[in-house]
Amino acid sequence: MIGRLTGILLEKNPPQILLDVQGVAYELDVPMSTFYNLPVLHEKVVLHTQLIVREDAHLLYGFLSHEERVAFSLLLKISGVGPKLALSVLSGLSLNDLAIAVANKEAGRLTKIPGVGKKTAERLLLELQGKFAATGTSAARDTAAASSGNDIVNALLALGYNEKEADWAVKQLSKDADVSGGIRQALKLLSKA
Repeated sequence: MIGRLTGILLEKNPPQILLDVQGVAYELDVPMSTFYNLPVLHEKVVLHTQLIVREDAHLLYGFLSHEERVAFSLLLKISGVGPKLALSVLSGLSLNDLAIAVANKEAGRLTKIPGVGKKTAERLLLELQGKFAATGTSAARDTAAASSGNDIVNALLALGYNEKEADWAVKQLSKDADVSGGIRQALKLLSKA
């Protein structure tokens, strides 16, 4: 099994990337959370990977963090959740947001993710309950930071940025950023992007 790849980033076509590992180019599908945090082309990157073998294909999925890879594996164990839906869930919510949604049983938050209906959201909440503490993602640990992060995201949305841009900008901020300072920093980041 391929568990990790270190190589040079050759192409970025969401959600797929091409990674050159000593002359062998691997095609990987990545969640948007990983995609937005990739370095520029022709830079070195390390990805934690998950290989899915099917009758008709060998599919490789890449993640910047080990926690994301573990969450992907947890999602795949849920009945009715395949790799594309698991990737969609990780693209639609950060790990902290997913952990908070599961801890607070917020099915409505999950149904906003493309491909996740009400029944799937309820199944995700049921199956993932209590699993995120084991992966190192704790909803309680970051509740205060998530709250200020949500305020910053809401402010950016009100200023006309889309949800992906706002989430990306908030992820670039330090955990101890206050709301007003975080908004200023996020606007600077988004103006450069």
